[in-house]
Amino acid sequence: MAPRTRAKTNERPDGVSEAPIAELVPQPQADIDDEAEERQRAGVQSLGRAFAILEQVARHREGIGLAELSKLVGLHNSTTFHLAKTMVSLGYLRQEKDSKRYRVGRPLFALAASALDEIEMVNVATPILEELSRQTGESGHFAVRMGDAVVVIARTSGPGAFQLTDRVGVVRPAHCTALGKIILASLRPDQLGRLLERVELKPSTPKSITDVPVLMREIAEVRRTGIAFDDGEFNPEVRCVAVPVTDFTGQVVGALGISGPIWRLSNQTLHASAQAVQAAANRLSAEFGTKPATNPT
Repeated sequence: MAPRTRAKTNERPDGVSEAPIAELVPQPQADIDDEAEERQRAGVQSLGRAFAILEQVARHREGIGLAELSKLVGLHNSTTFHLAKTMVSLGYLRQEKDSKRYRVGRPLFALAASALDEIEMVNVATPILEELSRQTGESGHFAVRMGDAVVVIARTSGPGAFQLTDRVGVVRPAHCTALGKIILASLRPDQLGRLLERVELKPSTPKSITDVPVLMREIAEVRRTGIAFDDGEFNPEVRCVAVPVTDFTGQVVGALGISGPIWRLSNQTLHASAQAVQAAANRLSAEFGTKPATNPT
C-alpha cells in the first residue's frame, strides 16, 4: 500500500494565483459617504451664497454693481460673478446692459407673486377695500389676471341698500369690465395682440365692445389716463371704475375698483369716485412695495 502524503499548507493547487489583498478586502464605505457629505456641504454653501446674493439684489431696487454686491455678501468678486451669472442665465437675476447692475428677474417675482396672490394679497387688500366701500357706499373689488380673463380675489360691500352679489373667485371677461381693461392695458403690445387673436369678444350687453379696433382705442385711453370705466358693458344695470395696482418692480399685479347700480352711480358720481379709488389703489400698491411718487423739484 502506497503511503499517504499530506499536502503542505503553503502549497496551492496549480492554476490558482494569489490575488492582491486590496482586491479581496472591500473598501470601507465611509470614504464614499465622506465624499457625498463633502459634495452636499459644498452644494449647501453655494445655495446659501446664491440666496444671500438674491436678498441683497432685492434690497437694492435701483440695481447693484458687482463690487458692492460682493462686499455685502462677503465673497470674492469672481465667486459672486459666477453665481450671479448662473442666476442671470436662469432668469432669477437680470443685468442691465449699460450699467451692468443686477436686478431681480421676472421668474423670481412670479414665484413670490404666486404665493402673494393666494395668501397675502387678499389679507392686505380686504381692509383697504372695506374703507373704500365705506367712503363710496359701493362694492369694492380687487382682481388679478387669470389666463385671458380676470378673477376677483377680494371684494367688500358698501352700506347702500343695493349691493352686487358677485362672490370671491368669480371670473369675468377682460374686454367688457373695468377691472379687465386695466389688466389688458398692462400687457405688452405683443402680449395683447396674441390675446386678442385667441379671445372672441363676445357681447354681454348691447354696450359691450366686440370690435378689436374699438377695444384697442379704449385700451390706449386707459394707458393714457390710468383709469378704466364700464358703463353697463358687462351688466346693463351696473357701472364700474377701476385703476391699476402695482408692486415693488412697478409692474401691474391687479386692478382695484368699485361697482354700483346705474341709478345710484351716475357717470358724474362715477368720475367723482375715481379719486377715492385711486387713493385706495395707491395704498394697496404701497403695501406691495411700490415707492411713492416724488414730485419733481
